[in-house]
Amino acid sequence: MSKSKQKTQRSPGVVGVADRLHSAAIHLLRRVRKQDFATGEGPARLSALSVLVFGGPMTPGQLATAEQVKPPTMTRIVAGLERSGLARRIPDSSDARRVRIQATAAGTRLLQRGRKMRIDYLAKQLNGLSGKELAAVDEAVEILARMLQEWK
Repeated sequence: MSKSKQKTQRSPGVVGVADRLHSAAIHLLRRVRKQDFATGEGPARLSALSVLVFGGPMTPGQLATAEQVKPPTMTRIVAGLERSGLARRIPDSSDARRVRIQATAAGTRLLQRGRKMRIDYLAKQLNGLSGKELAAVDEAVEILARMLQEWK
């Protein structure tokens, strides 16, 4: 069997791991996302703010693409971020007709505070693991991070 055929065929074991990983990832994110309520901002705004803080200023269209939403939806999200003082419009240096959306210092602080709450909450849960279990989770995280970097 050719290598390309081997890559496209999946063993039942791989599909089972993918299914369990998918479920675990969804449940993990749902649980840590509960910490976001303390920020006073909704999940859509926090997600867009995260893209701006970690990705830098971008056009509303780029932000909509990154967040996988339609431009009118992103327009509403950006308006809410602006009203809250978490983002602002800045002129595009390459095209005077365009604007970019940039996180404000307050937006960056809010996102960092929310991220810290999520991480602290998750660390509290991980603290209940044995040393061996924690090492296994750490190794799995390293493998997943490597996989994500190579993802096409």
